[in-house]
Amino acid sequence: MAIALRTLDDGAWISVNDSREVGVSDIWALPTREFCSCETPHVLLEAFSAVHVSDHRVLADAVGMCIECGTRDSIDSLPVGRIVDGEFKPYEPAGVHSTITGAVDGAACSSFESVE
Repeated sequence: MAIALRTLDDGAWISVNDSREVGVSDIWALPTREFCSCETPHVLLEAFSAVHVSDHRVLADAVGMCIECGTRDSIDSLPVGRIVDGEFKPYEPAGVHSTITGAVDGAACSSFESVE
């Protein structure tokens, strides 16, 4: 079964099968010092720039700001949910997300995976 993913309303929402599922007004707990120097960055998402699926995880590229120190930066491949039996299951923004880092053809790459 195909899942339709896209950003809506100038990046304010992620749409899954034409239903607004994830909005930018949530605060996401990110890995220790991955976004800024805070112990656990709590990032208010401001806009989504892209969304895709990788290994049943729905990943979003976004821009956000740490509410503790004010750092504003982009986030690549933030997991916002997963696809289970053809249905979207959102992750809780308050859950801490751990980093997976690897190398592809000698270039570093990273993504996030939700710790549940």
